[in-house]
Amino acid sequence: MYRLMVADVDSPSYFVATAAVKLGFFKAEGVDVEFVPEYGAKSGPEKLKDGSIHFFGGPAFAATRAFPMWKGAKLLCALAQYSYWFMGIRKDIDIPRGDVAALKGLRIASSFKFPRTALRHMLMEAGLNLDDVQIVESLASESEWHSLDGVKAIEQNHADAFWGNGMRLALAEKAGLAKLHLDLRRGDGPRGAQYYNFAALTVTDALIKNEPEIAAAAIRAIRATQEALKADASLARQVGADLLFPKDQTELIPTLVARDSPYYTADIGAEAIEGLNRFAGANGLTERKLDPDEIVATQFSKLWTS
Repeated sequence: MYRLMVADVDSPSYFVATAAVKLGFFKAEGVDVEFVPEYGAKSGPEKLKDGSIHFFGGPAFAATRAFPMWKGAKLLCALAQYSYWFMGIRKDIDIPRGDVAALKGLRIASSFKFPRTALRHMLMEAGLNLDDVQIVESLASESEWHSLDGVKAIEQNHADAFWGNGMRLALAEKAGLAKLHLDLRRGDGPRGAQYYNFAALTVTDALIKNEPEIAAAAIRAIRATQEALKADASLARQVGADLLFPKDQTELIPTLVARDSPYYTADIGAEAIEGLNRFAGANGLTERKLDPDEIVATQFSKLWTS
């Protein structure tokens, strides 16, 4: 039995990996995989290293926390293309969408580690100093579900804006509390921001070496899931219900999947690797520019599109 975890259970960013298990696409490839419904941003890379899990769906740079310079781990394939972080802002704040400089003086809520690294990098690339805004910790959640973090930040006057995944934004919009300010995937933010990161499936070098057939099967399962969700986004509702998503998330996830499905391809192109290299270097995650085969399991690249 293999085990898979994602960085954020109720995030549409990593949903393809979750759906690959829950819709039976791993099983169709002859691989028995258990989905671990935990908040993997806390310990996913570390669990991958100690063998507690075998697949981790999360930010493409996440493995560097437990595998410095990606030594010992590789990206198998993309779950979706481009940076997938959003910023929502309190609905009554009158600044133009996409104007990063206008955030000066505001409080921005962000969860720790992965998202905050990108937020700081984006603000600095846009010309702001980190003391121009106040980055505050998202309010603590008592469960594995963090999608109401944006709602709570605005509702409790903890922050004026929040940084996170698409589900956080959608719930805050639905509640009438926030509006979209930045969508990196679709071109908002400083030039090149869409290449900071992408959602990826990461495994250890040991799995690739000792069980290459499992690695290959995982890529085929991800690709089959991507195609299935593109063809019928309503399948996402079944996954949400199976995961016991709260009602609002269950209702929204098909819409969010349909919106993001054009980006559901498994390939990891040269621009994605170059952008990831730049981001990792700028944030102290690597000491030098890495070759593609130091980050990605390039021996499986033919499976990304065939």
